[in-house]
Order: sequence, then C-alpha cells, then structure tokens
Amino acid sequence: MIRPAVAADWPAIWAILKPVIRAGETYTLDRDMDEAQARAYWLNPAHDVFVSEEDGQVLGTYYLRANQAGGGAHVCNCGYMTGQAAQGKGVARAMGLHSLDHARARGFRAMQFNFVVSTNARAIGLWESLGFEIVGRLPGAFRRPASDYVDALVMFRAL
Repeated sequence: MIRPAVAADWPAIWAILKPVIRAGETYTLDRDMDEAQARAYWLNPAHDVFVSEEDGQVLGTYYLRANQAGGGAHVCNCGYMTGQAAQGKGVARAMGLHSLDHARARGFRAMQFNFVVSTNARAIGLWESLGFEIVGRLPGAFRRPASDYVDALVMFRAL
C-alpha cells in the first residue's frame, strides 16, 4: 500500500534515508547530514511525501515536487528510497508507478530526474522500463566516496 506520509512515519523514513545518505553512492546529499537536516529536506512543505508499507511496516518512501518554478513548473521531479530489506521486491517499481499517477493527477505534464548516478544500474533500468529516456549526460559530475568521478544522467518522460 502506498499512502501519504504522516509525522508518525518519520522514524521509519529516517531508518531508510540514513544508510543511503551515509553510503553516498546515489544522492548528492552531504553524507554527514544529520536527522534534522534530512527531515527538513525530505519533508519539505513543497514536497508531496508518500510511504510504501506492508503489514504496517514502511518499506520505502518518495517525494514529488515541481522541478522548477515559473515556466518549468509543469515538470515534476521525485526522489525515491527503499529500505534495504525491501530491495528487489518491487517496492521501487510500485512507488514509481504511483508517482506517475500522482503527477498526472496533480496536472504535471512530464517528470524529470535531474541527476541519476550512472553507476546506479538498478535505478536506471527501472526508470527506462517505466518509459524514461536518458536525455543528457553530465560527464564526471558525481564524486563517489571512493573518490572516483562518474557521470550523472538526466532522465525524462512525458506524462
């Protein structure tokens, strides 16, 4: 089940976000970001935040927001994270499909991911299977914790 997040979900959301942030492999977030900073970022008032749950356990979370203001406000952007125990079980796909439906219902005309790390093969495969195309490549734009630089991709799909 995917539903809007409520304040009581924060501990479960933080339990999902923290290891992803600390790993530093897929998001351009400060690896030392503390819980208060993460909460302000993820639960930003401009974000529609959802959780995926099963039997009362939060398995994943995503947010949806306008990618830009003004003339670009008809394109949305999302961030997704799945708990380690739920990876490979279709949670990310379900959240991706839900986000596409939610974006359409909100009146967005397209969805864009601004910075998909090129080594994140699972995410790239999922987004391509949901109709996203790679429309740009930013050479060496992401520095991994191992200190190597990899490309970041811009992915897009019309709704």
